[in-house]
Amino acid sequence: MNADAPPPKQRGFLPWLSRTAGRKPLTARRAVGIIIVATALITVAGGITIRLLDHKDFSSLGQGMWWAVQTVTTVGYGDLVPHSTVGRVIGSVVMLTGIAFISLITASVTAMLIEQARQRSRSPEDPLAARLDEISARLAAIEGRLEERKPRP
Repeated sequence: MNADAPPPKQRGFLPWLSRTAGRKPLTARRAVGIIIVATALITVAGGITIRLLDHKDFSSLGQGMWWAVQTVTTVGYGDLVPHSTVGRVIGSVVMLTGIAFISLITASVTAMLIEQARQRSRSPEDPLAARLDEISARLAAIEGRLEERKPRP
């Protein structure tokens, strides 16, 4: 093998997700989007999986999806409840995903509000703020040039 050769391109969902997520800098908006997509995928997967593995308690795909949505939103009416161990494990994953979703969205919104308040409180005449903005812009330009020079796999 040639030591200078790039590694072979991996195929599949996770390598694709890793390559796609790493292309752009992570912003609060992108993070929220990723969180929403991941939560939706886990919810749908949970609804399908509970139907496939627990036929006794979930006799249709609709029941599985209803249960997954009420579980991820932490509503849990109790009209559909898994009684098997595998069903409870799936339920635990879906519940933890819902709790994480709510927590992360709350944290993201809070961070955005704090940043907006910080930007509003900065006075445009403040020489220190102007100098920091200039330094930040120069660093961003340097990072952009360095990013352009990176070899692409």
